[in-house]
Amino acid sequence: MRTHQTGLSLVELMVGLALGLFITAAGLAAFAEQWREHRHATAAQRLMQDLRSVGDVIARDIRRAGHWAAPAASAPNPYAAFAPQAAASDAAQFAYSRDEVENGALDGNEQFGLRLRRGVIELLLGAGNWQALTDAGTLVVTEFVLQPRVDSVSLLEHCAFPCPPGASCDARVEVRRLAIRITARAADDPSLVRRLDTVVRLRNDGVSGACPA
Repeated sequence: MRTHQTGLSLVELMVGLALGLFITAAGLAAFAEQWREHRHATAAQRLMQDLRSVGDVIARDIRRAGHWAAPAASAPNPYAAFAPQAAASDAAQFAYSRDEVENGALDGNEQFGLRLRRGVIELLLGAGNWQALTDAGTLVVTEFVLQPRVDSVSLLEHCAFPCPPGASCDARVEVRRLAIRITARAADDPSLVRRLDTVVRLRNDGVSGACPA
């Protein structure tokens, strides 16, 4: 007997094509989703790395606040002040200073500051010279908070002479810290937001009062 062979019917061909297209579409959708997740994870990692980088730069600069090259026992440190400033477009959000050339005075090139302006953190390098620390094309900073913390510790127990009875003695050292918070979003993805919190201790402690003579 002869075997008669026939091809696929039109219905079978259409069903096969539909199944193939369905499987291909499912594979492409899965690949696209994985690609989006990979891009999102990479962008999040890059955003966090940028925040850490700017946080490190700020921390290194602030740690030197209050440096005095030739301190005098009879005079207060002219570089000790560090405080938030009034919110203004041309002013520092946080101002501090340190000694660059010792001449007994606080010069313009010894005044530094930080501010958030149009989504960019800027560093004042003295004499009104502002330098951007973040790139607005990569990230947009939405929050920049600097909160001073001062812990005052008594030094009387380390003084050579005790406080006389009835006298008011107040020799103290001020351990100064600065809590920093930076929140930013990716410039090309507003839904991608990250926050960095860190605390920096200033190397130059403040001193108030004096030991009993």
